[in-house]
Amino acid sequence: MSRRARVFLAVASLLVGVSVLLPLWRIDLIAPQYPEGLGLLISSHKIDGLKEGDLGSINNLNHYIGMAVIEPDEIPELRFMRPVFIVLAVGGLGIAALGRRLPAMLWMGAFAVVMLGGLADMYRWGYDYGHNLDPHAIIQVPGMSYQPPLIGSKQLLNFRATSWPASGGWLLALAGGLATAAIFFPGRTRQGSGAPAGHAVHVPPAAA
Repeated sequence: MSRRARVFLAVASLLVGVSVLLPLWRIDLIAPQYPEGLGLLISSHKIDGLKEGDLGSINNLNHYIGMAVIEPDEIPELRFMRPVFIVLAVGGLGIAALGRRLPAMLWMGAFAVVMLGGLADMYRWGYDYGHNLDPHAIIQVPGMSYQPPLIGSKQLLNFRATSWPASGGWLLALAGGLATAAIFFPGRTRQGSGAPAGHAVHVPPAAA
């Protein structure tokens, strides 16, 4: 790997490590009765309200429409996602130091699997929460489901739900871009001093 590719991979790995300290995803809920909004911040190891009390308020609202209570301690992914990111970060730094292309490609594949798996898992959780409703809920709207969007905005009764990456999620996107550049646009490796690769060096015969 070229020096530039190794730097790109090292920076990408550092960004993956930093992302565990930041929220990865953000969901905002806006309604006339909540003009200041409610929100969730989803990190690699926890789910918090955007403001103090938001998680409790959202759970109270979900109770009326039959959605399950959001209990972060009961979500198994939040127990192993942070260690996975840390392993990716440390492994990427080691591969950048090694400077071999094949391990770097394998790292990129593992990174992609983790990112796509995380998005698929978040979609699955949103689907389960939004569709598996209590049939005895206080508020029932036939045919209505309450799955929030994975990305973008969606109207859910009188709430406008918006879902986007948070700061940690954008860092992971940047890490993916840098790792892709390191693999597919690596730059030129140093050939060392002397003639260019593929050309013989002409040595004049010694003087008689």
